[in-house]
Amino acid sequence: MALSAHARRQVQRQATHLIAERFRDPLRRNALTGLLERTAEGWHLAVRTGDPGTADAFLIGRAGVFAVVVTDPPPDEATMREVARDAEERFAGLPGPGGQRIARSAVTLVAIVGAQSPRGPRNAGPFWVLPAAKLDQLFRRDTVHLTVRQAAKIADGLAARLRGYEWLTVSAPEKEAGSFELLSAESVADDQLIAAVERPFETWMTFLHPDQAALAARNYSGPARISGPAGTGKTVVALHRMRHVGRRSTGPLLFTTFVRTLPPVNETTFRRLAPELADRAQFISLHAWAREFLKGRGIELNTHSRLTKAAFGRAWKEHREPLERLGPNYDYWETEVQRIIKGQGIRTLEKYQSIHRARRGLRLDRGQREKVWQLYTTYEENLAANGLHDFHDLLSRASTELERQPLEEPYAAVVVDEAQDMTLTGLRLLRTIAGDGPNQLLLVGDGQQQVYPGGWRLSDAGIPIQGRGEVLKVNYRNRASILDFARRINAVDDLDGAAGVALRDADSVNEGGVVQSWTGTPAELPDALAAAVRALEIPLGETALITFSNADADQCRRFLESAGVPTRALERYVGAAEDRLHVGTVHRAKGLDFRAVLVVQLPRPAPEDPAEQEEQRELLSRQRLVAATRARDFLWWGVVQS
Repeated sequence: MALSAHARRQVQRQATHLIAERFRDPLRRNALTGLLERTAEGWHLAVRTGDPGTADAFLIGRAGVFAVVVTDPPPDEATMREVARDAEERFAGLPGPGGQRIARSAVTLVAIVGAQSPRGPRNAGPFWVLPAAKLDQLFRRDTVHLTVRQAAKIADGLAARLRGYEWLTVSAPEKEAGSFELLSAESVADDQLIAAVERPFETWMTFLHPDQAALAARNYSGPARISGPAGTGKTVVALHRMRHVGRRSTGPLLFTTFVRTLPPVNETTFRRLAPELADRAQFISLHAWAREFLKGRGIELNTHSRLTKAAFGRAWKEHREPLERLGPNYDYWETEVQRIIKGQGIRTLEKYQSIHRARRGLRLDRGQREKVWQLYTTYEENLAANGLHDFHDLLSRASTELERQPLEEPYAAVVVDEAQDMTLTGLRLLRTIAGDGPNQLLLVGDGQQQVYPGGWRLSDAGIPIQGRGEVLKVNYRNRASILDFARRINAVDDLDGAAGVALRDADSVNEGGVVQSWTGTPAELPDALAAAVRALEIPLGETALITFSNADADQCRRFLESAGVPTRALERYVGAAEDRLHVGTVHRAKGLDFRAVLVVQLPRPAPEDPAEQEEQRELLSRQRLVAATRARDFLWWGVVQS
């Protein structure tokens, strides 16, 4: 609730008087007065009165915790790193609700300067430079992630650790102050875990479980991996870790993944978590990165997907007869070429005949593999004849170019999310990009959630993680009923071939939730789907409909649009709220979560070969697990029977 103009003037007079009594410098007076005014709205401000060398002020409120330095010109990086170390030590381990602790990386470093900047705040090394005239940037509503009581608890804990600081506050007229406090306290639940469900990520910008906080700040001597079942906060830890490493380095930061829809969502989140590092952090899918990198080197590959698919189609026509005798269909052999041969960077028949084809149900002898190799070589000839390359070529060519000439400015850290779906070709490129140095490469993923065929181990990609593999085991995302539903889906694996932690073994902390199941015919689906959406008590913008193929997603969008339900393709989701229901495949939903999820499972043809049936069953189990665990509060599971 905003204060009235009259109340605002009273607050300004109080703040001006208090600051004028203590400081003479005009910039310090101006900046600290602006901060002090916000204490009338539930913020907490501690102003330094002792010796210099640390933050001029600590500011705590619903948008987080800030260590503030007031100076013009901006301080150098060495000074701010010292401020950062001091601030992290002061806040580290302060308790939050539900056994959580404040993460060391939760403190935002802000340098308030006097220079007027029409462009507003900017990034400068490990801290945020903010003109005094732009202080409102600290209090934007879209950055709120704490309750009033949580902020007060943090301030109380910090007070015991501060020496040489004075807590200053001003108050609004009694009537308005009471109204503000009541509305603010009720707007977000005080319980940490409930707040995390209501606002799926933002609460974790400040509070982490002690195990998560330890991983976010741990030093690794080489490449590291974080795994764990769905909902255990792997990406949250990765983003906190990016901020932690970014503060202690000067180079650019890279967040990448196989899924092109995931980087924009995490970029939106990271800009809220770490505004001071936003300009240094690049969020991009690996294929897009490779394309941009090669273009910068004057190399452009024609990867037109329709034309490359046609090139494979022509190769299939030439070799289909002997392969169809083995049983599987066109899609199976296309996957064999794309995920097994090209995805693993296999260049010779001898190598192909010697590999273990993980998660491929059909066993192939040497003669049968030779027939597949002929399909592959004809496909490659078709590409070359038409000046085409596929997406695997994009990655392998980028690797070759990087080996020839490394990056002019190496990345300080590379984070790979949903690493279980990255091909070996992609992982080898990532190792070349990041190198094997300390804290430079972090792989995040869960073998249970692999939604593409095939399998591999990190060691196959030459990425050593011995002694640097971490596992998270507490599910913070899904309410109990949804987690129980998902636990019945059997899908277990790990990123490096060992037995992983199954979702059924994850600890649950969120009670409640609603799961509804529906079974019906194709003719009944449109009405059932429309009725389920109309009955939702959760806004459309916080809801997703997930299917298992693009054709099914398109069909469901048509059903909903005909029923007057506004939709948007899930691949266009960037994490911003909008009043449309997001619709897309499980492949596009990976790494995302929504308060409500509707899943539609339409029938698919069953392969004739028992081995391929088993492969399809295992893949569908992993896809179903991913779909179910995207839901936080509500899950509607629809199965269409033919």
